[in-house]
Amino acid sequence: MDIIENLKLKLQAALLALGQEVNLNDIIIEKSKDEAHGDYATNVAMKFSRLFAKAPRDVANMIIEKVDMEGIDKVEIAGPGFINFFMKHDSLQAFVSKIINEEDNYGRSPRKNLKINVEFVSANPTGLLHVGTARGAAIGDSISRILDFAGYDVTKEYYINDAGNQITNLALSIQARYQNLFGIEAEIPADGYAGQDITDIAQSIKDEIGDEALKMSDPVAYFKEKGMKIELDRIIDDLALFRVKHDVFSSEKAIRANNAIEKELEFLKDYVYEQDDALYLKTSAFIDDKDRVIRKGNGDYTYFMPDICYHVNKMSRGFDSIIDVLGADHHGYINRMKSALMMHGYPEDTLHVELIQMVRFLKNGQEYKASKRRGDAITLRDVCEEVGVDAMRYFFAMRAPSSHLDFDMDLAIEQSSNNPVYYAQYAHARLCSILEQGKDIRLDESGKLLNQPSEMALLKHLADFPNVVNDAAKDKAPYKITNYVHALAELVHAFYNECRVIDQNNLELSGSRLALVKASKIVLKNALALVGVSAPIHM
Repeated sequence: MDIIENLKLKLQAALLALGQEVNLNDIIIEKSKDEAHGDYATNVAMKFSRLFAKAPRDVANMIIEKVDMEGIDKVEIAGPGFINFFMKHDSLQAFVSKIINEEDNYGRSPRKNLKINVEFVSANPTGLLHVGTARGAAIGDSISRILDFAGYDVTKEYYINDAGNQITNLALSIQARYQNLFGIEAEIPADGYAGQDITDIAQSIKDEIGDEALKMSDPVAYFKEKGMKIELDRIIDDLALFRVKHDVFSSEKAIRANNAIEKELEFLKDYVYEQDDALYLKTSAFIDDKDRVIRKGNGDYTYFMPDICYHVNKMSRGFDSIIDVLGADHHGYINRMKSALMMHGYPEDTLHVELIQMVRFLKNGQEYKASKRRGDAITLRDVCEEVGVDAMRYFFAMRAPSSHLDFDMDLAIEQSSNNPVYYAQYAHARLCSILEQGKDIRLDESGKLLNQPSEMALLKHLADFPNVVNDAAKDKAPYKITNYVHALAELVHAFYNECRVIDQNNLELSGSRLALVKASKIVLKNALALVGVSAPIHM
């Protein structure tokens, strides 16, 4: 059990002894920013003073009298009623052996038996992945990794939009390029795709079947199926390069099969009405600001209708909640989809939508711009090969997805402390180097000789890792992990500069410090893995 969780339990027990039953989640413990204020602090006395009809400082004194002091050196009251905890050194020192024993599993929570579906990327299979999809891929995969580490059963899903006009335009574009290869004049449609990948697909088809497609009765259907499969396979390969692997690929066509839309309309009949030849869904009866068109006057369904079927399909597979990682332009989509699910009896918080703001890629101070249709797109693979997967994954994770991001490609390859991913990875490589230098010294995992300020600060941060993981999982916030990583790297470098780790004249202290180095290396690697970043041994 981590220290913060243990302190929460102590406070909960103290409040219960005072006659007040309080939910553990309502007790907030934070690391103190100033050593003079102890190691950890809580505002419970102020938060629950109304329950006692007393001043917060009086309540704080009452709580302190009931708190189990095991592992705690002393407790002080500060300001209007903050309770500051000063931990005994041995309570922190014990984390060295705990981390080393648990290794890759340190920070991992027990399984919660809760199933979460995370759908992300879901780019139309009409071309190579553009760099614009990279941020959503990194955020969605990092959220999935964090949730899994926090004990949830996570399914990563990709929704294939294979039933719309974009697939027809893809087929017509490939057909035109295929015909060109045989000297036949043909133009790509106005809304078609003109990238080099379209020409490559046409050439691969010619190499495989020659001119057979020219004789087909329905060549468009053939080019649809063939082109989409090739494009999707390429997308999967590019995502694998980006360290993203989906568990499930769901087809829009398959979900719409067997009259799924008609069956869904029948289910929603009490919430449907006609107006001006269009069919509306009464989403305003729930949390939407207005009703939404689900079938236009010409009889075509809006994209909202098959999306309802898709989300209902996901929930029918036994998930407790679902997460959609979508572009920022989907803001108005959230409450209408939540409302549609609420019509099925699902709670409002069943669906969580993470909106991803746009990214500007900068190189030499200039912005990269591209268009998939014009064929001058900068692909995900291009940037991965230029700046590296680690830099892309880390840079995307280190900002809240709701904020715009300028991705400085020059900074991403800079080998200096200005580059946050280099700074973090260098700390890991330094720890590995120290362990290699001290490989003949016996480790002392008790931590009993660790008492220098930089050692204690590092121990406190290591002990906090499980709590940070759970917090990041609760908020679906990968940036909380990169914040932790950066702070850990700073503490590692400070410890290295303050403490002589390997001292042949004091092997006992060296063994204790080397154990701290090993524990720090384990936690840094575990944290980097949560955002899909490697932990190199050498730099």
